[in-house]
Amino acid sequence: MNIKIKYFDGARKLEVISKGNWIDVYANEDIMIEEGKRAMIPLGFAMQLPEGFEAHLAPRSSTFKTWGIIQTNHLGIIDNSYCGDNDQWFYPAYCLMGKKTIYDGEIGEFVKYTEIKKGDKIAQFRIIEIQPSIEFEEVEHLGNADRNGFGSTGTR
Repeated sequence: MNIKIKYFDGARKLEVISKGNWIDVYANEDIMIEEGKRAMIPLGFAMQLPEGFEAHLAPRSSTFKTWGIIQTNHLGIIDNSYCGDNDQWFYPAYCLMGKKTIYDGEIGEFVKYTEIKKGDKIAQFRIIEIQPSIEFEEVEHLGNADRNGFGSTGTR
């Protein structure tokens, strides 16, 4: 599959990795996020996904541990219509746990924050086919045995 990509402002180039099937993405600017605040972190590229495909953007397993941030929408979905020259991808972050502390003279308090540097590997994405067209058929019974619970343990 050949995918067109446009990079912004000296962004780090994406690489297809040999282990796993997610592609790492990197912050494209230095950014400071105060604890309890959010920010849109530019990833430095726009992409034209093929018709019938979408990308799922998610944090890496080490993102929270390293920077104390979480992705605000938990999973970003980028469809193939988001493909203009200026449709840069962003990582919507919320700083849940600041990793550093600084004194803010304006408010007279210490403030916790996290600092992300340009080139830091902060998220990942994968490209998948979109859901096929479906129709729902309403029935009185599904005809299957009940599991009697929610989740794998069978408890509520």
